[in-house]
Amino acid sequence: MTAANNPPVVATIAFDDISPFHLSVPCLVFGEDRTEFDLPRFDFRVCAIEPGPINTGAGLTLLAPHGLEGLDGADIVIVPSWKNLDDPVPQPFIDALRAAHARGALIVGLCLGTFAVAAAGLLSGKRATTHWAYADQLATLHPDITVDPEVLYVDNGDVVTSAGVAAGLDCCLHIMRARYGAEAALRLARRIVLSPHRQGGQAQFIEKPVAKAPATDRFMQALDGVRSSLDEAHSLDRVADDAGLTRRTFTRRFQKTLGTSFGDWLTDQRVTLAQRLLESTEKSIDAIAFEAGFGSATSLRQHFAARLKTSPAQYRREFSKRFEAMA
Repeated sequence: MTAANNPPVVATIAFDDISPFHLSVPCLVFGEDRTEFDLPRFDFRVCAIEPGPINTGAGLTLLAPHGLEGLDGADIVIVPSWKNLDDPVPQPFIDALRAAHARGALIVGLCLGTFAVAAAGLLSGKRATTHWAYADQLATLHPDITVDPEVLYVDNGDVVTSAGVAAGLDCCLHIMRARYGAEAALRLARRIVLSPHRQGGQAQFIEKPVAKAPATDRFMQALDGVRSSLDEAHSLDRVADDAGLTRRTFTRRFQKTLGTSFGDWLTDQRVTLAQRLLESTEKSIDAIAFEAGFGSATSLRQHFAARLKTSPAQYRREFSKRFEAMA
């Protein structure tokens, strides 16, 4: 894949007292040229709300190459965080967000960035999330928003919001997957050493093993075995047995480790494999359905409709067009 003459424009917002770590999230995903790894290239812009040097919470001083005019023509606008949650959001920034949204740009609020997006009125009547510690405050300030403090990110189609910093990476990877395909998202995840896919509906509180232990290793090995043989049937009891656990213990450990159920995780793995096969092969829908473990094209279509709001055939046509446009 070679770079397009007019790559998609991604604009991220910077402001005084921003955390460099928050700002680095969209920079990591969209800001580097990785065309040599067959990944899409972006016209990435860091846009300051106000002119002049930007003082960060870490003691660094930054200079952004763009002001709010950098949002003009942007395909994706990302607010990586926010500050002073009780203070009014500057009107010029609100106007710029609204204008970008009105012309069709995807608006993204990562972590506390959700507050700025909400202040612009772009979440009215919609679901949204933010860092769990500030969810009640968001709901109080904006009672017209359905705030879900439990999930990693919420995609409304035109506006996406996420929980804390790690969830911001998941959210950006989700955007890459939704707009540029599962294969591109997988390649990117490998380059930045990130888990390829955490579902938006997973819990914000996910218990991670702090040290390796034989039981933990066997648990993860059982999941790796499932991933490598998605065309086979994988009952909960058999996978629990492979992990050396009872069904009840396996189910509890799975929920605490991955923040979702085994059944939802398995379906998600199969949908992702089907996406990659649709993008990268000319195999028939029936063949892909069997290889991904759905058993039939009808089942594959049902799961695509439920999770991706499209059909396998339409998904293949859409991403073929996008890849041709980037070539």
